[in-house]
Parts: sequence; structure tokens; C-alpha cells
Amino acid sequence: MLFPAFIHVAYRLDQDIEDEDLATEVAWIIVYLSALSNVAIDMLVKSDLLQLLVERLATSNSLQLLIPVLRSLGNLVAGDAHMTDDNVVAALIKCLKSEHREAAWVLSNIAAGSIEQKQLIYSSEAMPLLLRLLSTAPFDIRKEVAYVLGNLCVAPSEDGGRPNLILDHLVSLVGKGCLPGFVNMVRSADVEAARLGLQFMELVLRGMPNSEGVKLVEREDGIDAMERFQFHENEDLRNMANALVDKYFGEDYGLDE
Repeated sequence: MLFPAFIHVAYRLDQDIEDEDLATEVAWIIVYLSALSNVAIDMLVKSDLLQLLVERLATSNSLQLLIPVLRSLGNLVAGDAHMTDDNVVAALIKCLKSEHREAAWVLSNIAAGSIEQKQLIYSSEAMPLLLRLLSTAPFDIRKEVAYVLGNLCVAPSEDGGRPNLILDHLVSLVGKGCLPGFVNMVRSADVEAARLGLQFMELVLRGMPNSEGVKLVEREDGIDAMERFQFHENEDLRNMANALVDKYFGEDYGLDE
């Protein structure tokens, strides 16, 4: 079979190999294979490729190599929750410090996983870095970081409806100043980013104790950010924003001003 033969070739990713062009080609093949099916992911997981990928992240500064290595990791950790450990997160933090968007993407995949995976990121050195990047990084990285932070605050509901809150994560992140970054997302012309911002604001409004979320959102001019969607062409964003304003600030809010 070709797959076992490829696994043998893939060990050329070993950090002692100096041919980074070959390593890059191998890493891209892993990207394609890991996107094929759960069967392919399972075969890759059973090999030692994850360790080789992590070693490459820790030792290489080649952007052309790191991009496929990061994408491979993202596919693998999304397919198998047991693949995530402290070494993986530490390697991702190293890349995140250099503002690699793909590193934030992999972390968002991990943060979308199990409670244990969320806790692994939440308790790591990634958190202060993520919070800083949310306000200082280029837009594409800020958007991926928003996915990470948002995913850390929710767990899937049993009925598949509105996600359950992980309240201690939410309270901690809001207390550390992440809300302005999400309000800025709401103001973005990017529909996906605006949706991310609205979803996080809903968590804040719904979840912060003692209705503190209403005060926090108002303080950060979140109402103004939401009201720009009152007649927006995107129906989903329009309905989401208008529902939040109506529910938490009253249907007649601002009409007498």
C-alpha cells in the first residue's frame, strides 16, 4: 500500500534532516492526507508523525515549512483529541509569538475540542499572548485568536442548541480585558469576524454574574456597534444584533435620545 510507504518517507521530517525543501513537500502531503478521512487521520496518529511535526515546530524558523506543519497539526488534533498535550501547545506558543496565523488556527481547533483540551490552553502560557494579540496583531490573526478565546468559553449543549457557558473562563477573560477586542470585531466589515464578535457579546450579556455584562457592553460602546446592523443586508447578523439589543437593552432603547 502507498500509505505505509509514505509513512516511511515521512520520517524524513526528522529534525536531523537538513533538506527543508523535502521536509516541506512531505509536510504538505501530510496536510492532504490528514484532510481525507478519519481513517487517514487514524493511520497518521498511530505513527510517530505527530512527534516529528512538533519537533519541526520547535526547531525550524522556515515559514515555508512551518505553514504545512501547522496545518497538518490542525487537521490531526481536530480529528483526535488525544493527540493534544503540553508539548504541542508549547510548540504552538513558539510559533504564535512570531504571529503565525496558522498557529492560532491550530489552537482554535484544540479549543473547540474537549473540556480537557480547553483547560490545557486556558492554563498555559498561551493566554496572555492571545489576549495581547487580540488587540495588537494584524486582522487575520486577531480573527483566529477570537476563535480561540470564544471556543474556550463554551461547551456544546446536549441538545445541540445554544452552547453552554464555561463561566470561570468567560469571567476571567472578560476581567483581563478581552471585550474591547470583540467589540472591534463587531465593527468589522468582515462578516465572519462580526459574527464572532456578536457571539462573544451574547456570551457576556448572558453569562456575566449580576447582569454585569450589560454594563460592560454599554461601557465599550457595544450597543452602538450592534445597532449598525439594524438594517444590515446580512439577515443573520441583523437578526442576531437586533435580538441582543431588544433583549438586553429594551426594544425602545435610544428612541428618546
